[in-house]
Amino acid sequence: MPRSAQPDRWLFISTVSLCLIGAVMVFSSSAVMAREEFGSAYAFILRQIVWLAMGLAGMFALMNFDYRKLRQPAVIFSSLAVVALLLCAVFFLDKSHSTHRWIRIGPVGFQPSELAKLAVILYLAWFLELRRGPAAAPDSARSRIRGVRVTRGYDVNDVMNTLLPALGPVLVMTVLIVLQPDLGTAFEIFLVALAMLFAGGLAPRYIGYAAAAALPVIIALIVRVPYRMQRVLAFLHPDSDPQGSGFQLMQSLIAVGSGGLFGVGLMGSRQKLFYLPEAHTDFIFAVLCEELGFLGGAAVLALFAVYGWRGMRAALAAPDDFGRFLAAGITWMVMSQALINLSVVLGLMPTKGIPLPFVSYGGSSLMVMLLATGVLLNISQHAE
Repeated sequence: MPRSAQPDRWLFISTVSLCLIGAVMVFSSSAVMAREEFGSAYAFILRQIVWLAMGLAGMFALMNFDYRKLRQPAVIFSSLAVVALLLCAVFFLDKSHSTHRWIRIGPVGFQPSELAKLAVILYLAWFLELRRGPAAAPDSARSRIRGVRVTRGYDVNDVMNTLLPALGPVLVMTVLIVLQPDLGTAFEIFLVALAMLFAGGLAPRYIGYAAAAALPVIIALIVRVPYRMQRVLAFLHPDSDPQGSGFQLMQSLIAVGSGGLFGVGLMGSRQKLFYLPEAHTDFIFAVLCEELGFLGGAAVLALFAVYGWRGMRAALAAPDDFGRFLAAGITWMVMSQALINLSVVLGLMPTKGIPLPFVSYGGSSLMVMLLATGVLLNISQHAE
């Protein structure tokens, strides 16, 4: 069957719609704070528009760039090396919000951990295709993929030859991100990596082994860090300290519940008036539900559902293993981050600083999500 030659229209529409909704909600939720801090209600939205314009330009560029050129080893290992260096560099820079997450150049700042998501997905897509070998080659044949010698028929469940080389760079990235500290992003990257390995044929028992090994580490990282423990306790009993550790979650739930079916109207949120912390970033969905109601929140959920559906459709219809794994990894990255953010806002998970893709304020996240979507749209053009 010939390739479609056109990017997936539904995927494109859902992405742009989420970005436009995000721009409107960033202005609505940040205008009062921006006027108070910077003397202008447009301080945050103007920055977001600049990042949005650059992100859309990058998305269009990658949408017309053949994704198969990304499978070259020079691209893969250069990406890993650059991201690893950036993740190390943040520890030699001044802290921002008591963490080493940002690299700032004048007024512009970005988080290398966001780039780590793309680097890991790119590496695993290349590595898994390498282990599977060319589709046309017999199992015993020795072949080459872009100049790299591979063997057809390697078992994904081979610990020494597949799992350790696959997870090595992932573990290095996650450890560096945990040390920043940013446990949520590290956890998300590890989940996406496991999902890609599972798609490549990883036996469920190995996922169980990974969960069993990671659980004590996660518990230790939570128990030994007071603010993380407070977040867990606030999640379990938010009403026990409504003016302290449970304040943010309580205000979020009040905002969501206040919207009703149709909302209080755009710009009409009360919780954003210095009640709900991080109203324009991690908890922007709570303000959206308050102003646009259940129908507005459902519309955003529907757009994410369309994105996930069309992304997985592009993965299943991709003409090669690299495209399949790359599309699946990008789709899971966006959907898992959306799921984590929405779960936090609705009180289904402990509070964690994970932005809502395409919607929350934040240049690094928005740029990476749009660049990744550009690659995904290009893969959809080659769908069979």
